[in-house]
This record gives sequence, C-alpha cells and structure tokens, in this order.
Amino acid sequence: MAGDLPFRFRFRVRYGECDAQGVVFNARYADFVDISVNEYIRTLFGDYQHLLDQDLDIQVVSLTVNWKAPGKFDDVLEARIRAGRIGNTSFTLHLEFFRYGDGAFIADADVTYVLIQPSVMGKVTIPDRIRELLEKGAPGELISHAGEQV
Repeated sequence: MAGDLPFRFRFRVRYGECDAQGVVFNARYADFVDISVNEYIRTLFGDYQHLLDQDLDIQVVSLTVNWKAPGKFDDVLEARIRAGRIGNTSFTLHLEFFRYGDGAFIADADVTYVLIQPSVMGKVTIPDRIRELLEKGAPGELISHAGEQV
C-alpha cells in the first residue's frame, strides 16, 4: 500500500554520472541525495522558498553513503526517504536507493542538516511546525523525474 511506503523520488541515471567502469561514480551519490532531499523538502514545506522567507535554511553537516550494488547508465533509481533523529537544531534523513523495476538495493545514506538563520549565519532551534512536518514525513508520496512507464 502506498501509505505504508515512505516518500519516494525517482530519477534516471545520466551517462555523465557514470565512471570508466560504466557504473555511477561514487561522488554522484551526494548529488543524488541532494536532489532527492530537495524534492522531499518541497513536498513537506510546499516550496523551499517558504523556508527562506522565514529566514531559515538547512546546511549539511554530515553525509554517509554505503554502497550495496552498482547503479548504471539509464537505470531508474528510486530514493526512499524517512526521518531519522530530530534534535534541537539538527535532523537526520535516511535514504535508501533502489533500482526501479527489479528492486535491487543500490545504496543507503544518512544526511544530517543543521537549521540556520541565514541573516546571521547561525544555527537555530527547529520550530515546532517544522518539527511536526519532519516527524510526519510524506508517506506514500511519489515524485518522478524519470519518465518511466508506471
């Protein structure tokens, strides 16, 4: 059931994201985390600009990636995102990447963000309304940029 699934974002691996071995170059996974989280944030808050309009932004303070299988050119990957720890000024998101179609587990990642106030470039306490949205997540939501056949 879709409601049992976490937020999902699908995208297609481009040729330029692969290395000489014909697989996704390891550093591209940081990009994959970033584009996936941007879609997640947009889904949670309606638009990234809504955060900025409140003089709030997020900055990465930690990113860990673990590879399980190779992603290849033209694969459609599906990032699944769930909230991890939500602290006073920071929060962690857990991502799992699967190949769409055969369900192969490609990689997982944990990314930790600190909430900042850009006008002073200092961290701030996560407001209750943002904490509630992070805790709720976006279960069952699917965004796709892959053009795959569903």
